Amino acid sequence: MRILVLGGYGGFGARLSRRLATDGWQVLVAGRSKTAAAALAAQLPGASALVVDRMGDLEIILRQERPFLLIDAAGPFQGDDGRVVRACIAERVHYIDLADARDFVGAIGAFDAAARAAGIVVISGGSSVPALSGAVVEELAAGMDAVHCVDMSISASNRATAGASVARAILSYVGRPIELWRGRRWVQAFGWQMVRRETYAVDGEAQIRRLVALADVPDHSILPEILPGKPSTTFRAGPEFGFQLLALWVLSWLVRWGGLSSLSGLDRWLLGLQGLTSALGSDRSAVKIVVKGVVGEALHTRSWTLIANGGDGPEIPTLPAQILARELREGRLLPGARHAGRLIALPAFREQFAKLAIREQAVSMRYQPLYQRVMGERFFDLPAPVRQMHSIIGDGGAAGTGTVTRGTSHMAHVTAIIMGFPPSGEHSVHVAFAENNGIETWTRSFSGHHFQSRLSLAKGLLIERFGPMRFSFDLLSTPAGLQMVMRQWSIFHVPMPLALAPRSEAREWAEGEDFLFDVPIRLPLVGMIVHYHGRLRRL
Repeated sequence: MRILVLGGYGGFGARLSRRLATDGWQVLVAGRSKTAAAALAAQLPGASALVVDRMGDLEIILRQERPFLLIDAAGPFQGDDGRVVRACIAERVHYIDLADARDFVGAIGAFDAAARAAGIVVISGGSSVPALSGAVVEELAAGMDAVHCVDMSISASNRATAGASVARAILSYVGRPIELWRGRRWVQAFGWQMVRRETYAVDGEAQIRRLVALADVPDHSILPEILPGKPSTTFRAGPEFGFQLLALWVLSWLVRWGGLSSLSGLDRWLLGLQGLTSALGSDRSAVKIVVKGVVGEALHTRSWTLIANGGDGPEIPTLPAQILARELREGRLLPGARHAGRLIALPAFREQFAKLAIREQAVSMRYQPLYQRVMGERFFDLPAPVRQMHSIIGDGGAAGTGTVTRGTSHMAHVTAIIMGFPPSGEHSVHVAFAENNGIETWTRSFSGHHFQSRLSLAKGLLIERFGPMRFSFDLLSTPAGLQMVMRQWSIFHVPMPLALAPRSEAREWAEGEDFLFDVPIRLPLVGMIVHYHGRLRRL
């Protein structure tokens, strides 16, 4: 049985071609370079070289060669018009690709009826995402009544040379808008921003700590739709060296601000930058996936981490296509078109990991929400809507209405602007909750006017941070609800006299199923800065 591998001598295509030949397939190593295709085919048993342009007339090639299966490892798939899929359907050739383009993979279902009528299998996303990521998430989320968030990242070894199609795919969304489901609604973020440092830890392996940034993948659309609870989903990626990521981060702002329309034409520059440093760094790659959710009334955090040594990281994106080709040969896949997000179980990957220098580990733990850690058993005395509002893990949101009254003095006006408080009036209110490592970020939106604070625990007190200012509160439970009492405050970590602190007797209580809040803020000698109150329900 023959497989035609488009891009069969490329960065991932060559690895896949070798794997398929080991499985006994007769591999047609296909691409635009006859020399490169022939050089690889000469190394593989039963393989042959084929000159193919994926943008050309594939139907003629397929009609002549009659492969059982075509695997598209070429790409990039961003902006792809599906011509390879249509050619396979027309010639009744099974199709699998290594696509990670969100729109392309998400739209593959449009070919379902035609694929079923032709009696062939069409699968998109047979790569690290969404095939492997979907398998991991399915195992981590098993038994959860609701999943609140899925957080994923991949960091590649600097010695894992990327092909031109990978470079073009990355550059296509640097600085471009990306839709994310967060805070129980769709929001806009930007490619290669939302930078953070990720730690990858597996027992018996040296830890890896690297910068990662937002990348656009099919999982951003797929996982909120298929998992119970419709979780927020975020995927980040990054190279081994931080300066490489930061260079793209700087360029992302030029695209976001409109100075550049896109970076799509800079793929040679990106490959050149990688090539200059390819001899440096390590041969270690890593993947981390964290799922947070609810089992009964208990909150759980489950994580899965993989570390690949010895340069085996680039093998991982090829494993799903190899596994799916085996499944197809054995008649286990039904005709039709779908993405690979739920087609492979994690044990099938583990069989392949065992043959590589790959270590993986899953960890599960119970989680106590921040307010419960501050209040202890008193947390359970709170009315149910108040307790629910503060039972935050991973991600969440609430919506309702509110009223804002600003102070009238010039100083109150300036202070309100600096703090980002909304204008006076009646507002629709949305609050987005994001929890990471036990620290909560609350983003409050009053009719589109946003202000944000971060909440954490220190010395038994709740710390709320607004920019350089930190306020420490006792949380007092009352028969009606919750009251926040300020104990100390600081600016740029410099302790300030409590007599000069903003006065705020914030209260929270319940009416029926509604959560009600009342937050007046006053400054000594200035008077009222802002007073906002209203009601919310968790979404």
